[in-house]
Amino acid sequence: MGTLITPHGGELKDLYLSETEAQKEKQTAENYPSLDLTPRQLCDIELLLNGGFSPLEGFMSQKDYNEVVEKLRLANGIFWPMPITLDVSAEFAKSINKNDKITLRDMEGVLVAILEVGDIWQPDKSNEAKKVFGTTSIQHPGVEYLMEHSDDFYISGKLRGFEPPSHYDYNEMRESPTELRTRFNKSGWSKIVAFHTRGAMHRAQQELTFRAAQLTEANLLIQPIVGMNKSDDLVHYSRIRCYQHIMEKYPQQTTTLSLLPLASRMGGPREALWHAIIRQNYGCSHFIVGKDHAGPEGNETFYGQYEAQETFKTYQHELEIQMVPFSNMVYVQDKAEYRPMDEVEDHETQFNISVEELHRRLEEGLDIPEWFSFPEIISELRRTYPPKHRQGYTVFFTGLSGSGKSTVANALLVKFLQMGGRKVTLLDGDVVRQNLSKELGFSKEHRNINIERIGYVASEITKHGGIAICAPIAPYTATRRKVRSIIEPHGGFIEVHVSTSLEVCEGRDRKGLYAKARKGIIKEFTGISDPYEEPENPEVRINTAGVSPDQAAQQVILKLERLGYIK
Repeated sequence: MGTLITPHGGELKDLYLSETEAQKEKQTAENYPSLDLTPRQLCDIELLLNGGFSPLEGFMSQKDYNEVVEKLRLANGIFWPMPITLDVSAEFAKSINKNDKITLRDMEGVLVAILEVGDIWQPDKSNEAKKVFGTTSIQHPGVEYLMEHSDDFYISGKLRGFEPPSHYDYNEMRESPTELRTRFNKSGWSKIVAFHTRGAMHRAQQELTFRAAQLTEANLLIQPIVGMNKSDDLVHYSRIRCYQHIMEKYPQQTTTLSLLPLASRMGGPREALWHAIIRQNYGCSHFIVGKDHAGPEGNETFYGQYEAQETFKTYQHELEIQMVPFSNMVYVQDKAEYRPMDEVEDHETQFNISVEELHRRLEEGLDIPEWFSFPEIISELRRTYPPKHRQGYTVFFTGLSGSGKSTVANALLVKFLQMGGRKVTLLDGDVVRQNLSKELGFSKEHRNINIERIGYVASEITKHGGIAICAPIAPYTATRRKVRSIIEPHGGFIEVHVSTSLEVCEGRDRKGLYAKARKGIIKEFTGISDPYEEPENPEVRINTAGVSPDQAAQQVILKLERLGYIK
């Protein structure tokens, strides 16, 4: 473990400049074009700079990217399964040229690295989605991010780092590959089996990891990711408190905890291989691959249950790190113990609780059996996932101008105030434009910015246990989906489509806006010269042509009661 060698026989990369070099570069760096990195990009650049993504020395060239997408290897033939790219806007891409130097900064403007620009190109994202994720469905979170959040151009280039991205949490657990390898050496650890997790660990995961360590006669590294997960995954602060509790359940001196700043792609089989390479760079000899490893949990299954394990076997010869395959652990009532699912006899009674069922029980304040998890873990989760009637939530109205959104929203506000006990904020579209988005016009870009601002404010209200009522037009599906994604991690999101027809809305037009739009005086007017994309599956759909505002508001109240937000 003393030699810092990558999976491919080269040196473990360290792309940071020396202090002297950094001071010299900073003198000229202020003259370079600057790019503010997104949270995803900050995760990637941290693992590029510290060697976690060895043998990469920067963001992939177009040739490397194409080979990885098509063949799971770099242009020089080295095995690598996941594209690592720097996406930028078309405007930024046009402003730079090959061999230019640009500064890469965090969201506070701190200089993280300099990139010497290589290739600049517009990728075929649909092909990337199909080849990397096996689907083009935006129901897959990796595809959804690629298609709807990443910019349209990629740039490549070698990196020179100044300092790691700033973290203010759990710094004692954030170790680079070199630092973790050094710790392994000092502890006398030569065989280490790594466990990747993005959720809380319960008795089943504790038993699985303990068995894996026993099977391989290795020490155990619990290495959860603290970069970017799915939007509905458990916030990492709560998860880490859970990990700290569960570390007490392992034998001393054989298990350790370290954090990985990885931006998860949910890429299933490819991601399992990528995770293994990263753990090999961190000094591990074995890697646990479980059922549906790195696949997105949910109603739609994108990968076979053991597809990641089968794919790993195909490429095992390309890696030094060894896979430790496991099936799900289930509780066997007859034996009062956990066992791998494939070892349970037909006559034995087995129990398990899915992630969805766990969340349901937490949201409804129901009992969680002791065989499932440790009391300290459940206590922590109950703090993070209070019952629904104690959570904040957003009621998001959408519909054409004149559909009755604002009227029903105001009626709903009054009903909430009559109930009492909760802080309620109304974010009406016109009022928000006057106070929060006064400088914005009505282009598609500006409309999206306005809705995203509303969504951000609503997410903060929801996060702190309040009720946000939003009533913008919000004509675009992708923008509404984005707003949902930033609110749902903090509480409820109830979309209300006010489906009043265009004809009725025009008939109610007291301001004459539709008439002006028909004459072309108002450009890009929703429903006339710009489309309104109707929600397919809103929680509530109301046509105000046939009901009073009070009746419409009551429909929303009844839905909230049914969903458990009102008790």
